[in-house]
Amino acid sequence: MKILFITNHLNTGGITSYVLTLAVGLKRRGHDVYIASSGGELAFRLQEEGIAYIPIPIRTKKEINPKIIFCGFKLSAIIKREKIGIVHSHSRTTQLLGCFLQELTGVRHIFTCHGFFKRRLLRRLFPCWGDKVIAISEQVKEHLVRDFKLDEKRIAVVHNGIDIDRFGSRKAEDRRQIRQKLGLGEGPVIGIIARLSDVKGHKYLIEAMQPVLESYPSARLLVVGTGKMQGELERLSASLGIAKSVFFIPEVRDTPGALAALDIFVMPSLQEGLGLALMEAMAGGLAVIGSNVGGIRTLIRHGYNGLLVEPADSNALARAVILLLNDPAKRQELGREAQSFIRENFSQDKMVLETEKEYLSCLDAKN
Repeated sequence: MKILFITNHLNTGGITSYVLTLAVGLKRRGHDVYIASSGGELAFRLQEEGIAYIPIPIRTKKEINPKIIFCGFKLSAIIKREKIGIVHSHSRTTQLLGCFLQELTGVRHIFTCHGFFKRRLLRRLFPCWGDKVIAISEQVKEHLVRDFKLDEKRIAVVHNGIDIDRFGSRKAEDRRQIRQKLGLGEGPVIGIIARLSDVKGHKYLIEAMQPVLESYPSARLLVVGTGKMQGELERLSASLGIAKSVFFIPEVRDTPGALAALDIFVMPSLQEGLGLALMEAMAGGLAVIGSNVGGIRTLIRHGYNGLLVEPADSNALARAVILLLNDPAKRQELGREAQSFIRENFSQDKMVLETEKEYLSCLDAKN
């Protein structure tokens, strides 16, 4: 098969990780894979894996934007020339672009829904779901059926997969070097990797650090990500008197390396489709704490491979972090179980094979 992924950018984030993991897996299975995007710091991985890259100016969140038309005409010529059979989109703007490409070329269009959408007028007027919708969790599928009345037969649940080998445990010396490079000191490090958006719950994690620091003054919080909330979160840290203990890093090229610096990974989301960064932390053998919401409940079995707390509860987060800092043996046990759980249930190979099956189903329906 010849498959074209269209994604807004290739910067650090859940969708980029998903696209790269899936594209690399499909390439290794012998498919011709193309990625069209506005680029980003992780674009170098495409060349390493022999994946064709097509630069397009699609870094926009506006649904009505001439960039979509321009990209459509550019990509339609490539689709026809290369005889591409599948277009796979991953965001609202690329979803619209995918449908436009289908109109122009007759290519099959698959859309992956990575989370939860607001019921806006333009989405109702121009749904653009494509031939098939992949939902990354049962919770996302339920959302599509309940809130958008999408036919269940058009939805396939395919969980995100992780390239386990990339997230294996690092040596102690590597961990020390990474922490030294980031200026984190010798104390315990709690961390989160997520875009700086209110739905990710950073506020509650920062608030939780105040009582954590009372018990562990040398502890540090590493916040990796960019977004509109950064100024507000930095001011919150300052107002709580913990700014020196909270480290903001915009983006990292080496996600496994950033995770290796941590003792505990926290995902305090208010809403979450599944939680790819959480899965990567689990694959790396970290003890994890997550909100008892959405797809996080699919990943964390409380007390077995991580801890669940109620959303928007800073005190509960603080208690969970302190519990794990007090018990290194428990941290190691949870980390081992988390890594085994991801290996057994959310492998890259499983995601690739299940997605490939949906591609073939779409192509068969066309013939």
